Amino acid sequence: MSIFVSDLVRDLKLEVLNGARALDKKIESDLLARPGVELAGFFDFYDPLRIVLFGSKEASFLQLFDEVTMRQRIETLFKKQPPCMIFSRNVYIHDMFYEFGHTYDVAILRSSHRTTALASLLYNFLHATLAPRKTVHGVLVDIHGLGTLITGKSGIGKSETALELIKRGHLLVADDRVDLYEATAGSIIGYAPDITKKLIEVRGIGIVNVVEMFGAGAFREDKKIRLVVELEAWNEEKHYDRLGVETEFVQYFETELPKITIPVLPGRNVATLVESAADNMKLKYLGYDAAKDFVEKINKKAKGE
Repeated sequence: MSIFVSDLVRDLKLEVLNGARALDKKIESDLLARPGVELAGFFDFYDPLRIVLFGSKEASFLQLFDEVTMRQRIETLFKKQPPCMIFSRNVYIHDMFYEFGHTYDVAILRSSHRTTALASLLYNFLHATLAPRKTVHGVLVDIHGLGTLITGKSGIGKSETALELIKRGHLLVADDRVDLYEATAGSIIGYAPDITKKLIEVRGIGIVNVVEMFGAGAFREDKKIRLVVELEAWNEEKHYDRLGVETEFVQYFETELPKITIPVLPGRNVATLVESAADNMKLKYLGYDAAKDFVEKINKKAKGE
C-alpha cells in the first residue's frame, strides 16, 4: 500500500512551502521520523521511508550548532530522500531547508497544528490509509452502536436481514463486499468500497439506495466491528449452543472477534435474532453475561443455597 504526498497535502490541508514538483513521491511507511539524534550526527538507524516531522524542539536544537555543522546535518537528511518534510505551526524554518529541498527534490510542508497534535493526526491518517486490507463477503451493520458483521453463504439471506434491520432504524455500512483493516491492535474497521457505498442488493428487488429510501441517517461510512454473526442453514446433526456459555472467535489480522452462529429456518425472524445477538453482546461488553448468570443461579440452586 502507498499514497502520494499530494494525497497527504489534500487530506490534511497542509501548506506547500517548497518543492511542489515533488508531490508525486510515494509514501509507503506509516511511521514518522523525529530527527533528534540525527541532528546530533547519528544516522545509523535513520529510516528514509519515513516522513520527517520537525517540531519546535528539533528546530531549537538545530540552532545550537554552528553554520557549517547545521548545513552538514540538514543536507544529510535531504540526501536520504525522505518522502517529504513537515513543520508544525510557528516553527522557524531555516533557509537551508528551502535550498536543499529544491536541490534534492523533497517537498517542504507546514501544518496549522502544534507538534503533538500533528504527530497524532499524521500517524492515524497514515496507519488508516496504509494498513493492510482484507475483503470479506458479508454485510456490515451498525446495530445500536455495535458494529455487526453478518456472514454466510450466498443466498442465505444476509442482505434481506440487513434491509429489515435498516427499516428498524439501524445503519448500513457495507453490503456484499466489506473491506477491513486493523486500525490498532484489537480494533478492526470495516467500510464499503466506493462503488457500492449506500447500496444494498436484494434478490428479486435489485439494487436499493438506502439513503434515498430511508434517509441520510441510514448509512455510515465505516464502523469498528465488535461482533461477527454467521448465518447458516439449519443442520439437524449439528449441536448448537443453547445457553450461549461457549464463545467462538474468528481472527482478522491479529485481532480475534466474538462470533455467533445462527441457524436459519423458515419462520425464524433472522433480523430479530441478529438484533438480539448484538444487544446481548453489547451487554457482555458492559460486564453482564446472562448465560453465566443463569448457570451460577443453577449451581447455587443445586447446592441448596
